[in-house]
Amino acid sequence: MHTPVTIIGAGLGGLTLARVLHVHGIPSTVYEADPSPSARPQGGMLDIHDYNGQLALEAGGLMDEFHAIVLEGRQAMRFLDRDGTVLFERADEGTGGRPEVMRGDLRDILLDSLPAGTVRWGQKVGSARTVGGGRHEVTFADGSTVGTSLLVGADGAWSRVRPLLSSTTPEYIGKSVVETCLLDAGIRHPAAAEAVGGGSMIAHTPGREIFAHRERADTLHAYIGLSEPQDWFDAIDFADGAVATARIAQEFDGWAPELTALITDSDIAPVLRPLHALPAGHRWDRVPGVTLLGDAAHLSAPNGEGANLAMLDGAELGTALAAHPDDIEAALTAYEQAMFPRSTEAATIGEPEAHGTDSDSQAVRALITALTGSEKQEQTQ
Repeated sequence: MHTPVTIIGAGLGGLTLARVLHVHGIPSTVYEADPSPSARPQGGMLDIHDYNGQLALEAGGLMDEFHAIVLEGRQAMRFLDRDGTVLFERADEGTGGRPEVMRGDLRDILLDSLPAGTVRWGQKVGSARTVGGGRHEVTFADGSTVGTSLLVGADGAWSRVRPLLSSTTPEYIGKSVVETCLLDAGIRHPAAAEAVGGGSMIAHTPGREIFAHRERADTLHAYIGLSEPQDWFDAIDFADGAVATARIAQEFDGWAPELTALITDSDIAPVLRPLHALPAGHRWDRVPGVTLLGDAAHLSAPNGEGANLAMLDGAELGTALAAHPDDIEAALTAYEQAMFPRSTEAATIGEPEAHGTDSDSQAVRALITALTGSEKQEQTQ
């Protein structure tokens, strides 16, 4: 392929695409709004699955680097009732297919695998337009432009490339999460650390949940989920951490103190993250010279699949382009025909509502089945 690929967004999906293209000798340029790789935190732990995310890393020849950053023991999982009772527990025996890594470490592996200058930092996209003949022009916030005959939108939920293909925009799903962190948990927050265990912990009731990871350096990273309309959250002053913490904790009145400590004892101010999604089954008609991957293509409610799917999208798109070096449209068609059904199927994983649950125990059973594949549901009786 003689035309460099233009990728918008240096997230995991865009970088995986750039890496697989590099393996096949195809040049690419990645434009990223962040001014540098360390401009902002890259998030917490990710479980990288052997049926999608790891396949992408294999395509990029990065499995050795991946194994070097795996956090041992973090595949352990437990489900708790809101009174702290352990309903289900799975130890990490080192044989599971979803090893955990820090998102920032994974991104660094991908960045380090690319030739110098592949990523252009501080290039925030303002808009993109079609200029004819399968070519497109991207305009950046500083007024500069770049033209390309192969444009890939890997720029997330609020993609500036998506309007070239689809008028659909993400909608609020009726739920938000509030993010908290407890540092040096084993020493400073022992009860919460015991509740979370060595890996992940979920305590779920309809409309309310606490999901926590034990990350590197004994940090507990928690996501407090509440199913409420956006104006409910708008009424809370998140600029005042103490006020916001107290209001969110009020919604978990009666829960075990070792669980509510994941809210009240946070060492950072609570961070509100509204959740949005594209319609399940979102797709578009083929437009010459442009496509999407990851959240830009199929944003869904968080269920552990998003990053994995974005990486697999990037790997499969790169592989398709390498297989059709003289026919970009054939490559994009093959990629999209596989990506559309895969992302549609993944969108409902882990959603208890999709299983018709209407009680605490049903919700827990649905989550256990969806997230672990376990048949040991008798443990939740």
